[in-house]
Parts: sequence; structure tokens; C-alpha cells
Amino acid sequence: MYRRMIAALAAGIAMAPAATAQQATEDWQTIDTLTAMVANAMGRTATPIDRRIKLARCPEQASITAIDSQTLAVRCESLGWRLRVPMAAQAGAATSAVFARSAPAAAPVIRRGDNVRVSIDTDSFSVSYNAIATEDGRVGETIALRGNDAKNMISATVTGPGRASLQD
Repeated sequence: MYRRMIAALAAGIAMAPAATAQQATEDWQTIDTLTAMVANAMGRTATPIDRRIKLARCPEQASITAIDSQTLAVRCESLGWRLRVPMAAQAGAATSAVFARSAPAAAPVIRRGDNVRVSIDTDSFSVSYNAIATEDGRVGETIALRGNDAKNMISATVTGPGRASLQD
């Protein structure tokens, strides 16, 4: 009888860490709901986050902000993790896209091959460097840029003629 009680107690203790570890990871259903609300406010739909990602549960509510018109950032400031969530246009937005295409588009302020001054600005510092545009870009669009060599590719948001900025 005593052995059975010890065996049952040992089995309960062995299962406890697994339950605790599962509770210590982020609740993706809540974050999917929040990203969907932010994306809907922008007239888009958010892609669900991959459930295989195991991040520590954020002690406060994760912040969700728009990086650009096609990407959201989910951040936990206190733990230091950040995810990028892609968005797609909603079905009803297809008709407005047709009207937008018929209107004359603004000319690109950066052309492929242009030298671009890329800046990274935070509250405590600012860094800037030169890169080469690999595609045309209008103000507000995210374009691909090439650094010193062909292997060093980055994406930055166009802020003006010959200028782009990296979002953190």
C-alpha cells in the first residue's frame, strides 16, 4: 500500500513540470485575436502565428503595432522578444484596390540602383549608413536594399528621396 502511494506521488510530480512548462509559454490564441483586431482596423487580415514557436509568456499584455501596411510587430518589452506577423488584403478590399490602381500612382522617390541613406533611430541613439536599392520605392513602402556585398540584404521603409529607415 505504501509503495502504491509513493508511486502515485512520483507520477504526479513527474507530470507537474510538463504542465508548468506548457503554462509558461505564450498564449497564441489571445495574440491571434489581438493581431486580428489591429489588422481589421487597417482593412487587412493577419496571418495566424505558427504554434510551434515557444516563447516565454509575457508578464504584461504584448504590444502590437503596425511596422508597415503589410506587417505587424508583436512585442514583449520586458522579456525582449519580437515577432513579425504578415498581413493580407481582405476580400472586400479587392474592389478598392482596383480603384486605387486606376488612380495615377505617385512616382517612386527611390529607383533601383540608387544610393540610399538608411537610418536606425531610437530614443538613445541614431545610426545611418549607405546601401543600394534593389527595387523602386515610393514613400511609405518597404523595399529591399543591398549593403556592402550581395549577401547583405535588408528591408527598410522609404521616408523620402534617397532616404529609408529601419523599424525596430
